[in-house]
Amino acid sequence: MSAKSNHAGSVIKGHLLTGISYMIPLIVASGLCIALGQILGGADVGKAEGTIPYMINQIGGWGMGLVVPLICAAIAYSISDRPGIAPGLIVGFICSQIQAGFIGGMLGGFLVGYVVLGIRKYVRLPKSMQGLMPVLVIPFLATLISGLCIFLVIGQPIVWLQGSLTHVLESMQGGSKFALGAILGLMATFDFGGPVNKTMSLFADGMLVQGIYGPEAVKFVGSIIPPLGITLSYFLTRNKYTAAEKESLKAAFPMGICMVTEGVIPIAARDLIRVVTSCVIGSAVAGGLIMIWGVEAPVPHGGLFVVPLFTHPWLFMTALLIGTGICGITLSLLKKPVTAVDEEFDDTEDESVSFDDIVFKVE
Repeated sequence: MSAKSNHAGSVIKGHLLTGISYMIPLIVASGLCIALGQILGGADVGKAEGTIPYMINQIGGWGMGLVVPLICAAIAYSISDRPGIAPGLIVGFICSQIQAGFIGGMLGGFLVGYVVLGIRKYVRLPKSMQGLMPVLVIPFLATLISGLCIFLVIGQPIVWLQGSLTHVLESMQGGSKFALGAILGLMATFDFGGPVNKTMSLFADGMLVQGIYGPEAVKFVGSIIPPLGITLSYFLTRNKYTAAEKESLKAAFPMGICMVTEGVIPIAARDLIRVVTSCVIGSAVAGGLIMIWGVEAPVPHGGLFVVPLFTHPWLFMTALLIGTGICGITLSLLKKPVTAVDEEFDDTEDESVSFDDIVFKVE
C-alpha cells in the first residue's frame, strides 16, 4: 500500500472519529434516558402517556433520533468547517427519513463535506457578493446537491435491500430453525440499530402480531450481546482499549442491559471489522440456540428487565451468556493492543471539541 493511500485512509479515519467524538454525548444522554424510563415505567412505558417515566423515555427516544443528523453534520464540519454544519444536519435528517441509518449518515457527512469544498473551490462570485457565500450559496447548493444524491443514489438501494431481506426471512420461516435464528441474530447486531437491524426488528414485530414469538427473543439477544460482549473483552484484555473507549463502555454497558445497542457505535467505528465480526458471531450462535430451544418473547422491548416474561427465561440467559462469551473472547483475540499514537489521537479529538477557543468571524 502506498504512502498516499495510507495518508488518505488516515484523513478519512480522522474525519470519522471527529464525528464520533461529537456523537458520544448525545448517545450517552439519550440512551440513559431511555434506560431510566424503562426502569421506572416498565416494558409498557411507551403507553403510559402523561407519566414522568413516559416523558423520560420520550426524551431519550427523540434524542436518539438525532444521532444520524448529528454524525452527518459533524463529519461534514470536520471536512469543510462551519459551512458544512447546516447542510450536514439536513442531509442527515434525510438519511433518517429514508431509513439509510447510521451508515447513510456517515456517507452523507463525507458527501456534504467534499461538496462544500468543491463549491468553495469552483464557485466564484463578484467581490461585492462574497459575503453571500457562507450564508446563502454554500448552504443552498450543498444541501441541494447532497440531498438529491442521497435520494437518487443511496436511498433506493437501501430500500431494495430491506425488501429483499424481509422476503428472504419470510420464506425461511418453515426452514432450519437454527439457520433462521443465526441470520436474525446476525442482522440484529450487524449495524447496531441501523437499517439491517431495523429490517430484522420489523420482521420480528410482524411475527409477534401473528403470534410467533421466537424472532422477538432473538432480537433481544442480538441487541444485548454487543455491549456485554465488548465489556467482557475489555475485562479480558484491558490493554487493547483506549481511555476514550473505556469511558464509552461505562455508558454502553447499562444501555445494553436495557437493549439499547447504539452505545457501542463509538467503539465499533474505531475498529469496525473486528468489532462487527466478533459481535455477529456471538449473536448468530445465540440466535440459533434461542430458536432451537423454543425461547419466546411476548413483548417487543424492555431489555433484561422483561426476561422473566419469556418462555424458558433461563434458556434465554444461557444463550445470552454463550453469545456474550463468544463475542468477548473473539474480540479479545482479534483486537490489537493500544499504541501511544491511538491514545494521542483520542486526546487530540477531546481537545478539538472544546468550545474555549472558538472564535466567530464572518467569512
